[in-house]
Amino acid sequence: MKIAISGASGLVGSALAPLLTSSGDEVVRIVRLRVDGDDTVFWNAATGNVDLAALEGVDAVVHLAGENIAGARWNASVKDRIRASRVRGTHAIATAVASLQKKPRVLICASAIGYYGDRGDEECHDDSQGGSGFLAEVCQAWEDAAQPARDAGIRVVHLRIGVILSPKGGALASMLTPFKLGLGGIMGSGDQVWSWISIDDVCGVIAHALRDESLSGGVNAVAPAPATNREFTKTLGHVLSRPTIVPMPAFAARLVLGEMADHLILASARVVPQRLSTSGYTFRHPNLEDALRHVLGR
Repeated sequence: MKIAISGASGLVGSALAPLLTSSGDEVVRIVRLRVDGDDTVFWNAATGNVDLAALEGVDAVVHLAGENIAGARWNASVKDRIRASRVRGTHAIATAVASLQKKPRVLICASAIGYYGDRGDEECHDDSQGGSGFLAEVCQAWEDAAQPARDAGIRVVHLRIGVILSPKGGALASMLTPFKLGLGGIMGSGDQVWSWISIDDVCGVIAHALRDESLSGGVNAVAPAPATNREFTKTLGHVLSRPTIVPMPAFAARLVLGEMADHLILASARVVPQRLSTSGYTFRHPNLEDALRHVLGR
């Protein structure tokens, strides 16, 4: 397949592109700076302009680009950028692929389990109702923005990705230094459920969704064994052979991170990968300890 990827230099894209090319696929990178070469497509997310001629002939598009939600303390301006980068960018890509003479067979768009909001211990399936709050509203608008592609008859998959386990970025990377120093501990009550997935499985799920025509709409991209923050903390400490006795109370998390703490650290979502399991996807790392040992080389 000839596959175009936006966000190809990001955490997921930089791992996905080599996996696809090693399997014999051709990867075209959708980039924001004009460069020469047959393996790039220029786009301007702010204006919605996409180089349609360079996009013609692709079999699939994987849209991963978006502002880092944890890149800065949230304020009105940061939240506007987060929303716009996802909604406007996705609408631009969806409109572009819908206008092509030869349309791609599938558009895979990154989404997030933030779609469900803070749900306590409720089990969230792929068809569960969306939640409330900033991240839930962003995710819902993010997914709605792909409507032009659906209207054009393109199969659209929204991967609701959980906490990605990778030492190169995301939540795990930010936790490694304090945990290695023996300063890790539970956050908040420790009872909030974190639905996680290894970076290998994120890429594996995308490769699977590219070819499995039974998958469309919202698809939970999480491992089948979510963990509470307490379980995650103890397991990470065990893998690193470090104590985990320094807690971060909810008030301290809010003091450091502001509003972001309630959405990214203290919120709870027990998300289940029902559609992936039904489609026959086999997780490379279904167990948290094994996943952590693999990504950390432990």
